Amino acid sequence: MLIFLNRDFSRDYMIRIDGNNTKQTIAGLETVWKQRVPGRPFNYHFLDEDYNKLYLSEQKISELFGVAAALAIVLACLGLFGLAAFTTVQRTKEIGIRRVLGANISSITFLIAKSFLELIGIAIIIAIPLSWWAGNKWLQDFAYRIPVQSYIFIAVALATALIALCTVSYHSIKTSLMNPVKSLRSE
Repeated sequence: MLIFLNRDFSRDYMIRIDGNNTKQTIAGLETVWKQRVPGRPFNYHFLDEDYNKLYLSEQKISELFGVAAALAIVLACLGLFGLAAFTTVQRTKEIGIRRVLGANISSITFLIAKSFLELIGIAIIIAIPLSWWAGNKWLQDFAYRIPVQSYIFIAVALATALIALCTVSYHSIKTSLMNPVKSLRSE
């Protein structure tokens, strides 16, 4: 049912139509519009398309965050890789002495990775409350939202520690496999 009170105030109308005869219904609405409001063109759009346009920006932001997160992870791994290389070069003699005294590769890897994992643990402790707050703040803008689940933070913390451990372990394994005589020769 449409009630036209004044032709000057006719702007937008929301009409529920049958999805089976869309073209015929739109043609009928256009005929009625041209009879009642001849001075304005008949333009129509569907509400589901409007909602999709609203979420299109969220999808683009999601893609942008995904690219930024991947780039941040790669840069962090490169920095950690360089720092691990620097640390193992500085501790080459210590690692050589430990190898001569009978330390195995896993204990040397754990020794080097321990200091990095402590720093990553501190970073995780700082990052979790901040990301929980930012996630809740962002989700408040939606009419229908989900709660921020704690298992996501646990999974991210474990993934971060695993990536860091893999990055650091390359240099520590490489250094511990070196011949200890080479590292101790300059003393």
